[in-house]
Amino acid sequence: MAKITAGVGTSHVPAIGAAVDHGKTAEPYWEPLFSGYEKARQWLAEAKPDVAIIVFNDHASAFSLEVIPTFALGVGAQFQPADEGYGPRRVPPVEGHPELAWHLAESLILDEFDMTIVNEMPVDHGLTVPLSIMCGQPERWPFKVIPLCVNVIQYPPPTGSRCYQLGKAIAAAVESFAEDLNVVVFGTGGMSHQLQGERAGLINEEFDRDFLDGLTADPDALAQIPHVDYIRRAGSEGVELVMWMVMRGALNADAKEVYRHYHVPASNTAAGLIVLENG
Repeated sequence: MAKITAGVGTSHVPAIGAAVDHGKTAEPYWEPLFSGYEKARQWLAEAKPDVAIIVFNDHASAFSLEVIPTFALGVGAQFQPADEGYGPRRVPPVEGHPELAWHLAESLILDEFDMTIVNEMPVDHGLTVPLSIMCGQPERWPFKVIPLCVNVIQYPPPTGSRCYQLGKAIAAAVESFAEDLNVVVFGTGGMSHQLQGERAGLINEEFDRDFLDGLTADPDALAQIPHVDYIRRAGSEGVELVMWMVMRGALNADAKEVYRHYHVPASNTAAGLIVLENG
């Protein structure tokens, strides 16, 4: 039987990927951020997951305003790095797990979640930067990946509560898969940041740290945060944190924090990382 053993919440700031790609991780600006990732990488190497379900948002690479799926599940065997205007990142292709992905699609749709099934799509920094954060620069990623893309670009995005419930449905689906697999769920995006308007550059460290605390102390309360509170307190792009609620919903109620790292700024964004293990 497949089993979700842990969850990872992480920012997916594109400049983090650029720092990795251009060998800048040891420079004074970036070193404090990347040194904080080392323990999480060690943890992942010891955890040895077979599959990661990575919840992320597309940045107009696979989807445009012509087609805006609320939840899109990648069921393909491989996903290539996207060209985001400056060429694809020189990272390995993402190897999928079609058998588990199709099982998830069937289970979630019959559980009344309206998933868009995607056989082919490029994956941008929303997914590849979290892999670089947790895995470094390997010749191939050490586990297979099922991409789960969430719309947090075009209003209305799903609520944190809906994402939390989707995570619970994912947990049930994984546990009903017959193959013995160690599965980790990534929730990506955030933390507080705003990229445009009068509040461009906004970072709310208090909100971010409270959110990290709430992932173990009271995830049910986090799930009730409305869109307007994310925008007011965490900036217009802070709503990406609803994707962390998918990850948290997929874990047991008594999941324990084993590591966290928080740093500002990374580019003009607050960067957070947390590792939770199922009790």
